[in-house]
Amino acid sequence: MISEFGTLPDGTAVQEITLKKGFLEASVLTFGAVIRDLKVDGQSVVLGFEDLHSYLDHSAYFGVVAGRCANRIAGGKIKIEGETYQLDCNDGGLHHLHGGATGFSSRNWQVEQSDKASVLLKLVSEDGDMGYPGQVEALVRYTLTGSGALRVKISATTDKATPVNLTQHSYFNLDGSETILDHSLEIAAETYLPVDETLIPTGEVRRVEWTPFDFQDGRSLRRKPGEEDLQYDHNFCLAGEPRSSMGFAAALEDSSGERRMEVWTTEPGLQLYDAARLNVPVPGLGGKTYGPHAGLCLEAQRWPDSINQKEFTPVLLQPSQTYSHVTEFRFS
Repeated sequence: MISEFGTLPDGTAVQEITLKKGFLEASVLTFGAVIRDLKVDGQSVVLGFEDLHSYLDHSAYFGVVAGRCANRIAGGKIKIEGETYQLDCNDGGLHHLHGGATGFSSRNWQVEQSDKASVLLKLVSEDGDMGYPGQVEALVRYTLTGSGALRVKISATTDKATPVNLTQHSYFNLDGSETILDHSLEIAAETYLPVDETLIPTGEVRRVEWTPFDFQDGRSLRRKPGEEDLQYDHNFCLAGEPRSSMGFAAALEDSSGERRMEVWTTEPGLQLYDAARLNVPVPGLGGKTYGPHAGLCLEAQRWPDSINQKEFTPVLLQPSQTYSHVTEFRFS
């Protein structure tokens, strides 16, 4: 079902598409390709808003598809085939974040196809958009599967070499609790990327053992003594390059252990953001308020700042190639 959700300042209508399959129900917006709500057996498991105004003024990338390049690019500078490009520096004026101030997450996508359980959205990003070279055509398909999964399939093509790294940026909270600190998280990664004080990877790939970044056996997100100031906004290394088929990346369970979500993906990286800095001044879904740790993001993607880090995963898309990314959020 498609309905009108609101109107952008330029008069463009934003549509909402409702999907249903089995015990899952999703609400998708054309604005930002946002997953506005995702219900499992009637329980909302993502953070979102009831109106478009809140998304325009207060959203911390809630439920969006972030791009043309998700995550951070140091100094907003990229070099391609000997030519340097300056991207929009929207991260405190220092770095490029999630595609820039008006990246894919703040554009109105077009509905290409839809049915009861699936919708295909399209966006065209022109040459020079946020400083990027080349025109990019991106597609994202959301599908609710009969086995209880939300499948996210993303593809993109370009007419000129350009970096492309798209991710689904939902904040998850599986039981509606005030914070996710008592959720249990497992991440299938032996290494992660340390970052500097501005959250740019240092270039080191460090093992997780004997560090607060070891989630291999699953554990609570609540801080241990001495870790009170620790914030998670780091890439976990699942593989050295994109995979040909989906592999297990992570599992999240609510505090009671009654609801579980697994993340399976073709992508080589998983960004964990625990929303330590979240502080939304307006009510969200169901009138809930969203403060620090109200949800967490598990963003399947290429490693951050890869365009500037030769040892990281490839992100440069050529005109002869098609970018492809599949991630499933599986609920039980």
